[in-house]
Amino acid sequence: MRAYYEAPDYYEPAPGDPPAVFLAGGITGVEDWQRRAAAALRRRPAIVLNPRRRDFPIGDPAQTPIQIAWEHHHLHLPGVLTLFWFPPGGSVQPIALLELGAALDNPARRLVVGADPSYPRVEDVRWQTRLARPGEIVHATLDDTLSAAHRLTG
Repeated sequence: MRAYYEAPDYYEPAPGDPPAVFLAGGITGVEDWQRRAAAALRRRPAIVLNPRRRDFPIGDPAQTPIQIAWEHHHLHLPGVLTLFWFPPGGSVQPIALLELGAALDNPARRLVVGADPSYPRVEDVRWQTRLARPGEIVHATLDDTLSAAHRLTG
C-alpha cells in the first residue's frame, strides 16, 4: 500500500487504510517544510497527502486548475486530518489562510494548526483559530504541530 501521495497523484481511501494527513500551509516562497513533515509522519502508519510538487510546471497555466482540484478533493475526504503549518518568512500564503478559514468553520473537519512566531500573520491565525474553535492550540513549531498530529492519528 502506498503511504505517500503528492499532487497530482490522487488518493482514494480504502477500508483498513491508516489515517490520512493532508499537509496544508505555505508552499510558495517558503522552505520545503512538507518534506520534513512527510518523513516524520511516515514513521507511523499514516497516509501523507502532499500538495507541494517536487517540480511544479509553473509556466503551464493548465496546471493551476489541476492543482486546485487535487487540493480540494483531498481537503474534503472524510476523516482526513488537516495539518496546517504557516512557516517563517515573509510570505503571507493567502490560499492557506483561505483553506484554514474554511476548515475552522466546519466542525466535522479534524485539524492541527501551527504557525511560526515570525509568520507575518501569526496573530490572525491565532485569533481566527481561538474564535472559531476555543481551546484549539496554535503550535509555535513544526515539531510541536507534528507531535499533535501524531497524537490525533495514533
